[in-house]
Amino acid sequence: MGATLIVVTVVVAALVIRTALAELREPGSGRRQWTSLAGPRAVSAGALTAVILGVLGWLHAGPEGAVWAGLAGVLVAFTVAQGHRPH
Repeated sequence: MGATLIVVTVVVAALVIRTALAELREPGSGRRQWTSLAGPRAVSAGALTAVILGVLGWLHAGPEGAVWAGLAGVLVAFTVAQGHRPH
């Protein structure tokens, strides 16, 4: 379980670093990236992914599968939010 948490932490840190670099290039863009995660479309897609993969992951790998499912849900929400930008 320890290695899984380290890898998940590294991936989340990479997202934060990506946001920080975007913020340096264009002030305000980081806030827009993370605020868009709260949109209903991104939340729905991320939650659905996390629940489905969480159940399957728990059945096959126990708590580690649930951790990976949570990360997958966040990444899906982040991707959906980036693809759907309000004008």
